[in-house]
Amino acid sequence: MLRIGVISDTHALLRPEVEPRLAGVAHIIHAGDIGRPDVIARLRRIAPVIAIRGNVDTGDWAERYPDTQTIRLGGRSIYILHNLKELRLDPGLCGIDVVVCGHSHRPQIETIDGVLYLNPGSAGPRRFKLPVTLAILELTASGLRPVIHRLACAD
Repeated sequence: MLRIGVISDTHALLRPEVEPRLAGVAHIIHAGDIGRPDVIARLRRIAPVIAIRGNVDTGDWAERYPDTQTIRLGGRSIYILHNLKELRLDPGLCGIDVVVCGHSHRPQIETIDGVLYLNPGSAGPRRFKLPVTLAILELTASGLRPVIHRLACAD
């Protein structure tokens, strides 16, 4: 089994609740709207980080992050983009097992035509009345097990 932490929309805020929730993951995927480079530096203390740029990620520091990325972890193909509305490929035809996105701040787990779509929600500043969340994705021999975790935040 391979455990992957999935986080998005930190908007320069890495809450203290994130680190213990991600403890023990093998990798972390950040689906954009990082906000500041120190967010990635802090996540790297937990596990290796794969990150893409979101619409608020501007400036010289953000140029090192691509808009999208396809990776292989645990024998699975994972496509990462920030805004699902900007998906310009057919994941099923491209052999993608998981599409990870962010942007909406709304956590969602959905399987369409055999492809898992995972939005971990927002782990940064609370937006409206949406929950503050992240996800853990377990890759096992028998399948994919995504779980959304609410962070116990004071705000």
